[in-house]
Amino acid sequence: MQPTILHRLAEIIETRKHTDADSSYVAKLLHSGHDKILKKIAEESAETLMASKDGDAQHVVRETADLWFHCLILLAYHGLTPADVLQELERREGVSGIVEKASRDAGEKGQT
Repeated sequence: MQPTILHRLAEIIETRKHTDADSSYVAKLLHSGHDKILKKIAEESAETLMASKDGDAQHVVRETADLWFHCLILLAYHGLTPADVLQELERREGVSGIVEKASRDAGEKGQT
C-alpha cells in the first residue's frame, strides 16, 4: 500500500479551500478557522483513545482514519502537505527516538 491515498486526499482538501462552505464539510471546517479544526482534532484524538481502551481493533482503525483525515485538513490550513510530514519521518528514520527528542530539546533551548 502506498501513501498515495494521503496525497489524493490532500489534493481534494486543497480544492475544497475554494469551495462554498455550504457544499462541503471540509470547506466548512476550513472556513470555520483554526480553533474549530483544532477542536475537531482533539475530538478525534479522544475517540481514537477510547476505541483503543475498548480494545476494538476495527474501531481503532476507523477512528485513526478520522484523526488522520482531520490532520490532513490541519496541514492544508497551514499550507502543508503529507509530503512535508513524510519527509520529516524519513529524516528521523534510523534515528533513536531518544536521540531525536534530545536534538529537538537542544534546539528549543538554543532558541530561547
